[in-house]
Amino acid sequence: MYLEISNPMDYHVALYIRLSKEDETEGPSQSVTNQKSLLNEFVQQHRLSVYDTYIDDGWSGTSFDRPDFQRMIGDIEAKKVNMVITKDLSRLGRDYIMTGHYMERYFPEKRVRYISLLDGIDTGVESTANDITPFRAIMNDMYAKDISKKIKSVKRDKQRKGQFIGGKPMYGYKMHPTEKNKIVIDEEVAPIVRRIFAMALDGMSCRKIAATLNEEGVPTPATYCGWNMGRKGPYAGLWSSERISEMLQNETYLGNMVQGRTVKISYKSKKCLKQDRENWVVVENTHEPLIDKETFQKVRMLVNSRKHTRSRTHDFLLKGLIFCHECGYPMAVLNRPPVSGEDRLFFVCRTYQRFTKAGICTCHSIKEQVVTEVVLSKVKEVCAAYLDPKKLQPIAADAVEKARKAENHEAEIQTIQSKIDSLTANLDKMYMDRLSSLLAEADFERIYQRVKMERSSLEEKLKELEAQKESPVSTEDRARKLVQQFLDSAYTSRELLVSLIERVELTEDKQIIIKFRFRELEAIS
Repeated sequence: MYLEISNPMDYHVALYIRLSKEDETEGPSQSVTNQKSLLNEFVQQHRLSVYDTYIDDGWSGTSFDRPDFQRMIGDIEAKKVNMVITKDLSRLGRDYIMTGHYMERYFPEKRVRYISLLDGIDTGVESTANDITPFRAIMNDMYAKDISKKIKSVKRDKQRKGQFIGGKPMYGYKMHPTEKNKIVIDEEVAPIVRRIFAMALDGMSCRKIAATLNEEGVPTPATYCGWNMGRKGPYAGLWSSERISEMLQNETYLGNMVQGRTVKISYKSKKCLKQDRENWVVVENTHEPLIDKETFQKVRMLVNSRKHTRSRTHDFLLKGLIFCHECGYPMAVLNRPPVSGEDRLFFVCRTYQRFTKAGICTCHSIKEQVVTEVVLSKVKEVCAAYLDPKKLQPIAADAVEKARKAENHEAEIQTIQSKIDSLTANLDKMYMDRLSSLLAEADFERIYQRVKMERSSLEEKLKELEAQKESPVSTEDRARKLVQQFLDSAYTSRELLVSLIERVELTEDKQIIIKFRFRELEAIS
């Protein structure tokens, strides 16, 4: 167990001690006091100078993100420590990959000597104990995995029995003062939950309910639990429609214990993934209900009926590029059609839209058409420095001449006419499907407009080809027209705009700020 150290004065020692709840099952020999006593005995016998003692009490060995371990790493980086001693290898960690990283790469690179007393490991000397270290690390990892499986099994069994094993109960409940794994109604906030369901039953939307609670200054569930302390951001401490919707559909308020909605990826990671509803663990009648079943079912139906009211999305040239200058969040798009019925899109600040009464941001309302025209104008101005029509015309003339030799107007006219006839037949079929209710109104409008635009484009091209057939245009004129069409269409290309523009910000006083991806273009603008 005790190793020889020939030059003790050269070392500044870090004594590292770790104890987790799982380790306590191995007996009192793993206690912090026992580890400290063993390590101090070793350093005294070998006359080593201890720089500091690092203790992580209650921390699992599967993670290396431990407070005192990271403090020790900081002292190693600062060259204050060049020897680390632990009772055994499992105290350093139980993840064999990270344990191997520190032992075989990090410590040697930092010229830190590592000693594990009970395992006989000493990286400062050649020994057979060092050679089998990777196998010890794997065994420690397997132990952690086995413990994780046992704990997971126990928790799953408690869930199936309807026992609460979470950290905080659902808003409106609290832990039972005497019985373990049982929840009771929290009378302090229960009236708020009942009021939320009552407002929903009266027909109020989730967004309207959230706005009302924010206006009245009602603390959110996170604020009530103390989880919002120190949190920053425009939505911190505010109710949201998503939170209200989740509460209105949570069966916990019916007296049913709902658990297992998320699952950890593995015993080495804290990240959790959402589970499908069929994999949840739901046990009925485990505690006193806050809401009666009839009210809950009616509210659920009202919430589900609104799921498709905003399913339509609006397509526009600058989609995904428009942001609020004040709060930095993407702008929402609203359709406010006039009496004539055609779409008229407006940009509105999403933060203002969600939390109107909170006064965090302002409306920023502006027509989508106005923003698009300003942006396109600026893009044309910027690109003018790089696109010279005179230089493009010889290239276009050459292309026109080659096309003239190969073109067959008659065949192309027949092909386009065939496509137009096919699109017309599709429009007729869609109209009949709409009349027979086989096609929804929203889908009909969307597909109808797209097909109609495609047919109009083909009809324009057909007219152009027929005109060329009657009176052929000179190569020079066609080249000039081709160049102009290219320049006009290039500026309205979404691919070009996304490639050039990083984001467009709209200010409160309706100023439009364009941020290009290339600094050279900003200098020109």
